[in-house]
Amino acid sequence: MTGRLFLPVAAALVLSACSGIVPRSATTPPPPPGAKTQSGGQSAGLVIKPQATTPLAPALLDTAPSGANALTVGVVAAPDYSALPFDNASAARALTAFRLTCPSLVRRPDQSGLTRQQDWKPVCDAAAGWASNDATAFFQSQFDLVQVGDGKALATGYYEPEIAGSRTRQPGFDVPVYRRPPELVELDLGLFSETLKGKKIRGKVSGNGFVPFADRTEIESGSLAGRGLEIAWAADPVEFFFLQVQGSGRLRQPDGSVMRIGYDGQNGRDYTGIGKLMKDRGLLGPGQSSMQGIVNQLRSNPEQGTAIMRENKSWVFFRELTGPGPLGALGYQVVGRVSVAADPAFVPLGAPVLLSMDRADASGLWIAQDTGGAIKGSNRFDTFWGAGDQARLTAGGMQARGTAFVFLPKTVLARINGTPRP
Repeated sequence: MTGRLFLPVAAALVLSACSGIVPRSATTPPPPPGAKTQSGGQSAGLVIKPQATTPLAPALLDTAPSGANALTVGVVAAPDYSALPFDNASAARALTAFRLTCPSLVRRPDQSGLTRQQDWKPVCDAAAGWASNDATAFFQSQFDLVQVGDGKALATGYYEPEIAGSRTRQPGFDVPVYRRPPELVELDLGLFSETLKGKKIRGKVSGNGFVPFADRTEIESGSLAGRGLEIAWAADPVEFFFLQVQGSGRLRQPDGSVMRIGYDGQNGRDYTGIGKLMKDRGLLGPGQSSMQGIVNQLRSNPEQGTAIMRENKSWVFFRELTGPGPLGALGYQVVGRVSVAADPAFVPLGAPVLLSMDRADASGLWIAQDTGGAIKGSNRFDTFWGAGDQARLTAGGMQARGTAFVFLPKTVLARINGTPRP
């Protein structure tokens, strides 16, 4: 979460989006009732068969949109609300989450270029006292629904994984879980040039210069060891690799207790999806296209597997979470089936989003409360499903396509179009 590098399992071969099925440890509960087994080759995985739906058609545009943010890509009004796939129950859940993120909407600059902080105050004031049993009316009365660019959406899924870990180093728990080193610095390049607005880099100061931070190979080789930065120790390097991709998770300790950890920064190195890399090299044969197949291949040749994982130079740091969580990019708790990650250059963080997709579980109202290193571009989303096996299976198989719409306060679309509202 919070700037995590998510990875979808449905795109396991691409491994470039958001969620990843973390291989089950001995402490993981059995699969949920109704989960189906899918066999193939040397690996077998559990899948949930989604209910197919027909997405709403996006508004057709004369030219293919392009741009660095939503304002430059362009927005158009969406279809009439009567055609949209959400009911009052989902609207009520979204309203609760929207209330939580309202303080950020009225305080944070919007990187998408669509809204101003003052646009959100009347909407947030209305949300504070709105009855949940009439939540649909809230969204209908307070917002215009717009399509950003061509509206063609891709949604993957992520969840909160659980792996074996320990607060202290002991036999069988040798993989360090590091907190953010104090020398890791994030620079907002927009402070130096308008042309770089919204762009950031991470690294460290060395002498009179600013240089890249240690990559995965250097960190695993001990560049941070002996400094007291370890907050815990994981049992399995492969499981921990995929937990880093998720950006937060749970460590099930030997005594059965759970330590929850959340994103505390990233080393600034580019993310590389190892699934596509393995496919391109012919390392994944027939029946090995699931996440379990990828994990099996990594473990079948540990030396080669380590080398492959190290080609993803990105490293995620963690902190212990003792309050509500996991936390999204806004610093608020993300909620299963409600929170979605989006690119803040194309969706105002905290704004409601309507997904009309080719599978029913991905369709409906979501609140953009998170971001992801692989969640880039207009109409690219990563749906959050919570924790546990049901969430793991749903997120792991999530690959939905359809149309996306963003909710904007009533004054915004008129201002963008330069015409007064009737």
